[in-house]
Amino acid sequence: MSLTDRDQGAASVPATPPAGGRHTGPTVADVVRAVTTGPLPVRITGYDGSAVGPSDAGITLAIRSERGLSYLLTAPGDLGMARAYVSGDLALQGVHPGDPYEALRVLKEELRLRPPSLAEGLALVRGLGWERLMPPPAPPQEAQPRWKRVMNGLRHSRVRDSTAISHHYDVSNAFYEKVLGPSMTYTCAVFRSPDDTLEQAQAAKYDLVAGKLALKKGMRLLDVGCGWGGMVRHAAREYGVKALGVTLSKAQAEWAQAAIEREGLTGLAEVRHMDYRDAPVEQFDAISSIGLTEHIGVRNYPTYFGALRHRLRAGGRLLNHCITRADNRAPHRSGAFIDRYVFPDGELAGPGRLISEIHDAGLEVHHEENLRQHYALTLAAWCRNLVEHWDYCVSEVGAGTARVWGLYMAGSRMAFERNGIQLHQVLATHNGPDGVSGYPLRPDWLP
Repeated sequence: MSLTDRDQGAASVPATPPAGGRHTGPTVADVVRAVTTGPLPVRITGYDGSAVGPSDAGITLAIRSERGLSYLLTAPGDLGMARAYVSGDLALQGVHPGDPYEALRVLKEELRLRPPSLAEGLALVRGLGWERLMPPPAPPQEAQPRWKRVMNGLRHSRVRDSTAISHHYDVSNAFYEKVLGPSMTYTCAVFRSPDDTLEQAQAAKYDLVAGKLALKKGMRLLDVGCGWGGMVRHAAREYGVKALGVTLSKAQAEWAQAAIEREGLTGLAEVRHMDYRDAPVEQFDAISSIGLTEHIGVRNYPTYFGALRHRLRAGGRLLNHCITRADNRAPHRSGAFIDRYVFPDGELAGPGRLISEIHDAGLEVHHEENLRQHYALTLAAWCRNLVEHWDYCVSEVGAGTARVWGLYMAGSRMAFERNGIQLHQVLATHNGPDGVSGYPLRPDWLP
């Protein structure tokens, strides 16, 4: 499937030089040769009619305009590639835009880049024209750089967090329905088998969380960062729990409340548009945090886990489910593409840092498990949904935003598969006097 065939609003440029035109400077192919070494695993074509790489390659990268080349030259790496791709100035042929996994895999494993020498670089720039080094305006899907976001407050202030959450989640509930499926669950599922459907795996995840929290009828559950209320609705429907979910996304809260009413769960389940810091200071029997820790900032872990402990009764349990780095040495902040197009201000810590912070907040950790492989399977399923519903999704959010999602989910799948990032569930208790936790000698839940 060719991205070019399906583009809407992509740059309209000639694939070959204009009749009678002559190139007096370096071609796109010359630029590619200057920054790569060894045989190319893909074919690369330029708006000027030049090409490099095997003609029978299964995947082709088509640089379709001068603007696309400028994106690549002025922001080398993931950000420049993303800008050109999202804007339609760089097309991937041979993969579907809803799941460009195979193209990303080939590029990561087989493309060899090299910095050109100073003389080569100067010669290319002189030949192309210095204007090629003037960054074009970024696509509208791109968030402001970190230094500009200070206008919305300091990093992880209430206003800035709300803006960041809105950038990612307030896209279109109809779009998410197609990508996430009927459960409307935007977190890692748990697969008993690779053959499980996405819905089976998401239900298994919620049952695993409920089991670890020992949910029973009549208990009160707080679910922070509740998304579209999947855990809240599951806990109320399957376990008779009185569940409250809070989310910073107004669109999520509205969808979740409508789903609660549709499913006849009013009185048991509720979702509020609210910052977790404003959640009721009641003594909940259990708290689930599924996919929120990534948004709060590592330096805010003490405040975050302290706030959750303050809302948990003595003997109550906390289940924290979040993406982590693979180790404690990796930088906390995300790369440029993720920060600008997916999760502005998102941060990840290593699993050791996460567990230490939970302990230091006065909670006792009893169990931890890594669901890294499960997230790779989850992302593959979401990409299949996006491919299946591509035309609808493009009509709902536009081709650029749909391309962002295909790129982000396929790239994340690869990162989980290769242990670049992980997904950890940590189960802890708020102990009462004399260290009484209420946790049994052996786990009272099924793995």
